[in-house]
Amino acid sequence: MKLSSRITHITGGGSDGWSVHYRALALKASGAPVTLLSMGEHDTRTDPSILAAMDAAARGGNTGYSPVPGFPSLRKAVAARIERQTGVPTGPDNVIIVPGGQAALFAAHHAVCDPGDTAVFIDPYYATYPGTIRAVGAVPRAVLAHADNGFQPLRADLDAAAKGAKSLLVNSPNNPTGAVYSEQTMHDIADVCRDNDLWLISDEVYDTQVWDGTHISPRALPGMAERTLIVNSMSKSHAMTGSRVGWVCGPAEVIHAIHNLATHNTYGVAGFVQDAALFALGQGAAAEEAVAAPFRRRRQIVMDALAGQNAVRAAPISGAMYAMLDVRATGMSGEDFANALLDAELIGVMPGESFGAGGAGHIRVAMTVADDLLADALRRIASFAGTLVR
Repeated sequence: MKLSSRITHITGGGSDGWSVHYRALALKASGAPVTLLSMGEHDTRTDPSILAAMDAAARGGNTGYSPVPGFPSLRKAVAARIERQTGVPTGPDNVIIVPGGQAALFAAHHAVCDPGDTAVFIDPYYATYPGTIRAVGAVPRAVLAHADNGFQPLRADLDAAAKGAKSLLVNSPNNPTGAVYSEQTMHDIADVCRDNDLWLISDEVYDTQVWDGTHISPRALPGMAERTLIVNSMSKSHAMTGSRVGWVCGPAEVIHAIHNLATHNTYGVAGFVQDAALFALGQGAAAEEAVAAPFRRRRQIVMDALAGQNAVRAAPISGAMYAMLDVRATGMSGEDFANALLDAELIGVMPGESFGAGGAGHIRVAMTVADDLLADALRRIASFAGTLVR
């Protein structure tokens, strides 16, 4: 019996660079003192007050089927948060609750792409982007964002990729690069979408983690609310990665269509998880800032640890919980450097090539370990790279 072509071609084949991470995990499991800097997972867990709200909701009986588009109270709270951020009137009919940001990405592309349509995304990219596009039957097309331009995509490259396409996926603040798209970049993106009649899917899961610049949601730009779908979740803003609660925000008719998809797919999000998310959002911006604070602090730790040497250079760390480090001075690819680093120093990082051609010659460091461990690891990375350069 033969499996469907759609499911067997989700990944594009070849090395995806994740073998370094799996090797680091295996070494750590065997007892080796590996410092893991390869996963975007908070080193602090979900706040106990959020867990208490979840527990109370479950024990109180909210364990049955929930409304497929989400509880009206949570949809209203998410809509209010988005309206505060964008200034665009937003109501519950503009929001559907889904099981995490990945489900939101899948649903958004399903809503706007037919099989065979071209869906554009920026390279370097979050690891699942091209596979998500293939999974809905669309054809991924990458726009290269160059390290020498701070990983900001160029208007000319966006224009070229947009021809004949159906959608454009952007992510700012960006995983893996840490780039926060400038006002000019966002206006270029909006112009390209309007000029080419593209749907814009804006992955904003790191919207609370901005260190330099300003987070600009393209939904707020002229003529964009009717063609923009925002993807977001509680994972990064509230350290609720395992709770799997996210949302898509967009025009009401699109949200209604995604409701129909969810009826035949995920069939809603657990009610007690939604209650916990509602409680978490109710804690306001202060709670989000507390979750983001370690990464703001660690950004400076990375820059301090790399000062005074030239073997490793950090791309601008403007947002998110990652540092993209340029190791091209060593003459090695990111994947070769990551493997050699793991062997020599027992430090696990992600090769830049894991995130596309734009990451070649780089490694991604997740700032998700204690401050002292991060500082020590960065100094050792720089020292190791220095021996290769010399």
